[in-house]
Amino acid sequence: MASVGSAYADDSQDVKELVQASGCLSCHSVDEKIVGPAFKDVVAKYKSDPDAIVNISQSIKNGSRGKWGRMAMPAHASLSSEELKTLAMWVMTRKAKAD
Repeated sequence: MASVGSAYADDSQDVKELVQASGCLSCHSVDEKIVGPAFKDVVAKYKSDPDAIVNISQSIKNGSRGKWGRMAMPAHASLSSEELKTLAMWVMTRKAKAD
């Protein structure tokens, strides 16, 4: 796979493939809660957080429990730091796509 990291995680084919391969869309959608929160809700929660990308990256890598209810998010520890950052940046751009 080509490098997916960038200053802005857009909807390039590499990013779309990473999102699909990581299983994000199995539990999340842009507008509606599935198993996990809608991406627009993640954006709303983290929009004022200057460390949003780092915090979301860590949640993706390590999984999380209790941030969005009782259902735990599984860890994705096999993703590289670059992939984690790309996914977090992509998530934080979803509000604009949903509006």
